[in-house]
Amino acid sequence: MFRFKQFNVDQAGCAMKINTDGVLIGALAGAGRPDTILDIGTGTGVIALMLAQRFGAARIDAVEVDDTAALTAQRNFAGSPFAGRLAVYAESFEHYLGKRPDSRYDLIVTNPPFYLNALESPKAGKTLAKHADGQFFDRLVRLAGRHLTANGELWLILPLPTSAWVKGIAADCGLKLRYKVNVLSYPDSEPHREILVLGLGDDREADQQFVIYREPKVYSQQYEAALGPFFTIF
Repeated sequence: MFRFKQFNVDQAGCAMKINTDGVLIGALAGAGRPDTILDIGTGTGVIALMLAQRFGAARIDAVEVDDTAALTAQRNFAGSPFAGRLAVYAESFEHYLGKRPDSRYDLIVTNPPFYLNALESPKAGKTLAKHADGQFFDRLVRLAGRHLTANGELWLILPLPTSAWVKGIAADCGLKLRYKVNVLSYPDSEPHREILVLGLGDDREADQQFVIYREPKVYSQQYEAALGPFFTIF
């Protein structure tokens, strides 16, 4: 059980536990006040729960292909103060969106599987949660793009090689890179993750930088400000 300030997350049955990538995108994703949000690959449900806390009027749908993880997310949603605004669907995002051709979201967010052309984990659950073939991101970006509102955004957090692949797919299917967030471990580190913000409009904002630690075992002020509303340690 991982205890946040306003909710708890049971991680039982989920191959991918709460991690830095997930909580970062949960704390940062979204501009304005999105009314409709889709979390693809919700896992424990932590990103959806963080977004529900941040956006008090938003309705959030969460999709999870792993049945056991979907049940865990459902329990976490039901036990939260935001239960009435959260729904989980135990199916692939392709199947979910395919049944709803007219659905549109102000924000689509995902902390997706990101290892391309890598050795698979010997544990089946982690293989499903962490690995994707080359067609996965093509399907993800193209489908998500068709289900955004006019000003909607798709947020993904990715390692740099996978991010470069995804930016190419986005350009090919008409999605624009609105900006990206370079994620660094320390102020003098090279980025190890990129958060991509994709949309239909041409407006381009300046790229941003997010530093996790100011020194070993000491979080940066930027990290504390972003995660302070959630983590009990702040």
